[in-house]
Amino acid sequence: MAGINTPRRLIPIHIPERNISPPTSVSPAAQNVLSEFASSPAIEYPKTGDLDGWRLAVEERERRWENWTAATLATCDCRIETRDMGGVTVYVATPRLPEASSDDRAYLYIHGGAFVFGAGQFTMAFGALTAARLGVTTFAVDYRMPPDSPFPAAPEDCVTVYRELIKNYDASRVVIGGSSSGGNIAAATILMLRDREVALPAAAALLTPAVDLTESGDSLQTNKTLDVILKRGIPECIALYACGQDLRTPYVSPLFGDFERGFPPTFIQTGTRDLFLSNSVLLHRKLRRAGICADLHVWEGMPHGGFGFDPGLPENDEVNDELRQFIEKHCPSSRGGRP
Repeated sequence: MAGINTPRRLIPIHIPERNISPPTSVSPAAQNVLSEFASSPAIEYPKTGDLDGWRLAVEERERRWENWTAATLATCDCRIETRDMGGVTVYVATPRLPEASSDDRAYLYIHGGAFVFGAGQFTMAFGALTAARLGVTTFAVDYRMPPDSPFPAAPEDCVTVYRELIKNYDASRVVIGGSSSGGNIAAATILMLRDREVALPAAAALLTPAVDLTESGDSLQTNKTLDVILKRGIPECIALYACGQDLRTPYVSPLFGDFERGFPPTFIQTGTRDLFLSNSVLLHRKLRRAGICADLHVWEGMPHGGFGFDPGLPENDEVNDELRQFIEKHCPSSRGGRP
């Protein structure tokens, strides 16, 4: 007879076909976002070995984002400069606030994009958005990516930038954050820094993070298609990024890291319709079991990456407010007040 800890025959649940409307428990603006993307098809990616196909896909995605990035950069109230930090391109966005010039904190921002997309102007635009929303000088890393630079190029670039950053900022005045694949790379960067005995940042901010590249979590099944932004997993992108590495290697999938050895206080954000909801839940529990301060925030009806990029949408504003409060708690402003 099988013991209680021995898996028995796994019996799947049959879910009859049904229509699931946007919940009325979220704001009308959030309902509109869920409705707008409901009928869009899941993204199809090239085969892993089709490098030319991937390069074309990257170029096509950049063209699609051109108008949004240009509009964002034109309207964001930030000063932006491009720097070379240890051979890595970094976009430094400083809020145009009188009090920001006296702040001695830095937010090291690592963009998302399924490990493959989001370089250049997209990185710059999101760096500017992050700086404006958090009121903290933001260093957005334009790290190397596949198809030409697979793992470990991305986290190594972020380690390089962090080492350069703490020449001018005390590590206790730095927060490392990222969204989606950027959340993965942010966590991997921190694990690398710890293992190389580099002073850790004051806090980590992991937004809808893709920290388990085995894609084994429950929500990868239950939220498939229900997540209107990320309708299915990204196994093609993962294979291209990992480039043959064991997906359970902690620097590839930080969920499998040993957090007993240390990790900074961590803010984790997700939503009930996020395909990667399980990534956040599992990481939160693992951090808590290791005695790490970790806050998990789950938003009603929210898909992967939040309800679009509209800063005026109530739920998006709440995410930013909660993150600002978390940063202020673990990396307080030298001004003695909220940013």
